[in-house]
Amino acid sequence: MSHTGSVLCLNLLLFLHVVAHFRNNAQQQWPVPYRRVDSRPAADSFCEALFPFCPTGDGDGRIPSMRDSDVISVYRLQTPVWEFKYGDLLGKLHIMHDAIGFSSSETGSNFTVEWYELFQLGNCTFPHIRPEEYAPFWCNQGAACFFGGIEDLHWSQNGTLEKIGELTGNQFNDMAKWVQDDNETGIYYETWTVRSDPSPNATVWFESYDCSQFVHRTYRKLTELGAKLSSKSQTNYTKIYLFSGEPTYLGNDSSIFGQPALKNLAGDIRTFYHTFRPHQTFVDFAVSLLEAYEKVVLEKSFYLYYNFEYWHLPMKPPYIQITYEEVPLP
Repeated sequence: MSHTGSVLCLNLLLFLHVVAHFRNNAQQQWPVPYRRVDSRPAADSFCEALFPFCPTGDGDGRIPSMRDSDVISVYRLQTPVWEFKYGDLLGKLHIMHDAIGFSSSETGSNFTVEWYELFQLGNCTFPHIRPEEYAPFWCNQGAACFFGGIEDLHWSQNGTLEKIGELTGNQFNDMAKWVQDDNETGIYYETWTVRSDPSPNATVWFESYDCSQFVHRTYRKLTELGAKLSSKSQTNYTKIYLFSGEPTYLGNDSSIFGQPALKNLAGDIRTFYHTFRPHQTFVDFAVSLLEAYEKVVLEKSFYLYYNFEYWHLPMKPPYIQITYEEVPLP
């Protein structure tokens, strides 16, 4: 068969695959709903964090009960990402990490709860390309971490530590149960928010699922439980956007990497992610930046992994953007 004939066959297979997907899913919903699971699976031993997850707290997000008569103060916490390593450097770029603090009036105890990557941001954003496995290998779980105390200097020196409301002990206990349920069913981290363009009325194709989204979910839950939240300052949060035309559904690992007829698509995905692979040397990283520019800007192509499935994004200017925008308290 000629090269042209092979391309036509591949395009036909992709077309039929996409048609079947949308027939099964009726009308495509945007943004694509984040898929939850019944319970959190064990992490693969290959996925090892450079810095241990939740080193001083409860990695399962377990939170102690409070007396109904207690009054619990709620604090908005924010600090530059990787402040422990780079100080305020990423804060100047408005790349911030978010959490929530609590303080008991009866016991004087302070607590912090946050949600972040189990295996650092790079592993949650891009996969490993392993020679023994054809499909890209992902380490992209995130989870809640609860620990005693609020590190006042850590949060206030280059970021935010602000009291925004109060809870009853009963409201706090209801929130704690919700955090555990949320933590068990929402297991994977998603770095990108994907939109059609930067305008306020743009279509959102995919929502991120990160530390700030956990904070927003928790604030909404507290409001549902009857808490009143308010801030004297702007409540800004970091958002990392990709801009694309309407995404095309491609399939999951088995439907793409297990089908010989789609080996060209599988190879393209592997090649794309090889550019962003972890643990590169400085020279390799410099070359990879050029390759990434070629793929995303010149070829206007990006492969997104969402809900354990692959989508193709036809990229558009300005392609990628980091913003620090206000999301009001509920």
